[in-house]
Amino acid sequence: QVRLVESGGGLVQAGGSLRLSCAASGRTSSNYRMGWFRQAPGKEREFVAAIKWGTLTYYADSVKGRFTISRDNGKNTAYLQMNSLKLEDTAVYYCAAGPLAGGPYSGYEYWGQGTQVTVSS
Repeated sequence: QVRLVESGGGLVQAGGSLRLSCAASGRTSSNYRMGWFRQAPGKEREFVAAIKWGTLTYYADSVKGRFTISRDNGKNTAYLQMNSLKLEDTAVYYCAAGPLAGGPYSGYEYWGQGTQVTVSS
């Protein structure tokens, strides 16, 4: 069992930056791939980014070049650095953990409660 708790969301102006954190407890998070997803009002939840090991990362086309996913296994924490934020990045952001053997876009077993990110003009 892995428990995930997101933090770092908030209100930011377009063009600004935020860093989301996902603290994992329970089984060692280094044995899991970590992902970030988001869900905007009235829309389906969508993949944002994932990381398997320190350098194996995946990004949605919409955030490539602006967002960076990373992890600190010693702290059991994953991060999502979000730069050049746009209005369309407004959503609830969720952290997820799944087996290392799985693909980056689905098959996550554990989910956090979500953190709101609101980008204003």
